[in-house]
Amino acid sequence: MEDTSKYLIHANVTADGIVERSDVVGAIFGQTEGLLGDELDLRDLRQSQKVGRIDVEITSTGGQSHGHLTIATSLDKVETATLAASLETITRVGPCRADLEVTEIEDVRAAKRKEVVDRAKELLRTGFDDTVMSSEEILAEVRQHVRVEDITEYEGLPAGPRVTDSDAIIVVEGRSDVLTLLKYGVKNAIAVEGTNVPDAVAELTRHRTVTAFLDGDRGGDLIFEELSQVGDIDYVAFAPSGSSVEELDHHQLFAALRNKVPYDTVSGMNEPRDAVAATDGSSTPAPAPTDTDTDHGSPVASPPTIDESSDPNAEAASPANAASDTSAAGGAAADDGSNGDSDTATGQRRTASNARTAIENTAESTDEPAEPETVYGHATDVIRAGTDRVRFLDADNDTVDETDANDAADALESLETEPTTMILDGILSQQLLDLAADRGVERIIARSLGQFTKRPTAVRIHAIDDVAEKAPDRS
Repeated sequence: MEDTSKYLIHANVTADGIVERSDVVGAIFGQTEGLLGDELDLRDLRQSQKVGRIDVEITSTGGQSHGHLTIATSLDKVETATLAASLETITRVGPCRADLEVTEIEDVRAAKRKEVVDRAKELLRTGFDDTVMSSEEILAEVRQHVRVEDITEYEGLPAGPRVTDSDAIIVVEGRSDVLTLLKYGVKNAIAVEGTNVPDAVAELTRHRTVTAFLDGDRGGDLIFEELSQVGDIDYVAFAPSGSSVEELDHHQLFAALRNKVPYDTVSGMNEPRDAVAATDGSSTPAPAPTDTDTDHGSPVASPPTIDESSDPNAEAASPANAASDTSAAGGAAADDGSNGDSDTATGQRRTASNARTAIENTAESTDEPAEPETVYGHATDVIRAGTDRVRFLDADNDTVDETDANDAADALESLETEPTTMILDGILSQQLLDLAADRGVERIIARSLGQFTKRPTAVRIHAIDDVAEKAPDRS
């Protein structure tokens, strides 16, 4: 009855004598019988479950009895009020004179509605996530998901999706290292999962161009030592000392890969990490490699470490590698030409000197990469490389400032020098366009353009897909 009741009749009962609960209930049924006709007879209503159980609480003190009773009904308002009024006709309870007064008719549904309203207020306050992503954040998240592909397996080992068909692979220590490389678009990495190099990796190294990219700690040294014994390594790269590959950000990771050295340079050394670090100018350069063809005297070309067909950052990584290979090739070729008819010992000394110069030149080119000279070059560095940054240029196409794309508006407002060009790896919004026009920016190149209600005539705006990848030949 509690589930279907609509109203609760509350009444107080007073008797001049000592009575019990059964006396009160008997008086209610006996003295209301036939009073309201057959349709509102209390016994019939109880049998049809239109009236619920009569609950009575009564106590006796000082020769008098006082109590409270409640009756649940599923009748309508008129019938419930009529039934409640009939209770006040009771004048005796048991052998005693009594008085029964209805104090309240409670609407059960109103109480439930109040509970619903209170709960709805609480849910409205705490049950909803108020975080609203901006358009830039939504696109950045989708763009990041597109770049990061799912990790796969090669012979049960964690690997990138291009390991099976790429000519060059990168051997790293663990699964998290493979995920980090995937995050930055490098899809040809495979993990050895510990210092015990699996046979599958050892066999794979014999058929591919292999770069061992290891942590800058003792564990990396141990893996390098075993990999050099059971596999065939072509190049070696280490994370900065004390760091692991999974901890590197975008720039640190590609800097470490650009600073790779041929395996012959560090083979047999007690501290291979120091020898690799020497190529970036942080310590004494390691002995130069002598990767020359003994029959023709020509240098062996250094193949790419990263699968450039699938790496969005390959354009940023490969120029340094090309510069390194060119420097080494130039040194070796000069050595062959200048020592053709000289004494053998003198030729060896000059070979070593030229090789050291090649490594020093490699270090200089790695530490201080040349800044692009054209707007097209800047757009390639910032937008096509997917850096999520903004770069401001002056009239000579020199960098005035560079920061995260999300901070473009704040950076533009705080610049002392008014930029001529803005390169934005993000969506160009109306607000940022208006601010750029106020600061005197003449040209904007962005990854994509937003919806504009007005376009300042003084600013030329372009999406990267509408811009050529290199400057047109004006000769």
